[in-house]
Amino acid sequence: MVFSRDNIRFSCIGDPSKLPDPVKELITYAEERTKHNSGLQLIVAVSYSGKYDIVQACQSIALKVKDGVIEPEDINEFLIEQELQTNCAEIPNPDLLIRTSGELRVSNFLLWQLAYTELYFTRSHWPDFGETEFLMALRSFQQRQRRYGEGDS
Repeated sequence: MVFSRDNIRFSCIGDPSKLPDPVKELITYAEERTKHNSGLQLIVAVSYSGKYDIVQACQSIALKVKDGVIEPEDINEFLIEQELQTNCAEIPNPDLLIRTSGELRVSNFLLWQLAYTELYFTRSHWPDFGETEFLMALRSFQQRQRRYGEGDS
């Protein structure tokens, strides 16, 4: 498996339940086989919904409260982040989101994780998005003053 050879960790976020069984089995196999790899991470979003991710995290926390594992006072941002699917992949929140196709929305993608992410919008469609446009996005990002929520009301 190329992922193992190149020390790449494979993860899937979202809901792969509607995929054909052989594909689901391959996803499970790849995740299990590469879970200890420490190089690059390839994260595939399959039927991923930021809203669903937050809901399932809340449901998991609610069960822990119901079962007496935690108290309601224990619920905080860190606990919620631990229950999000993206925490399973142990990935940092994005610094920059590049949105192609001229759309001025995030499309229900990584809603929690985008709280302090810088956004870059371009009219270029994904297949046409090349090195020049990518460098423009990086230059725009470099010129920004990141506040990470400071100054928010």
